[in-house]
Amino acid sequence: MMKIYIRNMACESCMIVVREALKDLDLNPVKVSLGQAEIKEELTEAKKKKLDALINKAGLEIVESKGGILIEKIKNYCQEYVVSEKHVKVNISEFLSKKLDRDYNYLSNIFSEVELCTIVHYINLLKIERAKEMILFEDNNLTEIAHKLNFNSLSAFSTQFKKITGYNPTHFKNLKHKRRIAIQKLTKENQ
Repeated sequence: MMKIYIRNMACESCMIVVREALKDLDLNPVKVSLGQAEIKEELTEAKKKKLDALINKAGLEIVESKGGILIEKIKNYCQEYVVSEKHVKVNISEFLSKKLDRDYNYLSNIFSEVELCTIVHYINLLKIERAKEMILFEDNNLTEIAHKLNFNSLSAFSTQFKKITGYNPTHFKNLKHKRRIAIQKLTKENQ
């Protein structure tokens, strides 16, 4: 069995793209999850290039460096943390340290060097993207959204939302051209 690490996998659709690309190349996926795929056979260099070309169309790419793999694991666990933060009883530093069996300061320094933002800022970017989705596609009021995303108050949520988007949540809700940002572009473009 071989693991393949993949950058920018952020949702179920990404996993489907990877699974289909593997099948197109006659590779047998054992498991496909956020940030990685496990296949039964070894991946030849030729098939690796073809796989990378296939998944690149969806904004995904194979990661080979140890640092790149670690960054993708951090991002995937950050996404998991944001989705399950209400149920997780520890803060992000403890959560990542336990999941990756590494010191948080080390993880934080590596992440900041590569992504040019802190882990906490990345978490906030993820939360605000989720908030945009909730504003656009769900019937939650802003207080409910703030609560679901684990902000201390509506005021704290509104402040963070405006800091990241340039709009307060109510104004964003009323915009004609409502736009979300792909998770792949969250860190380097939104400083």
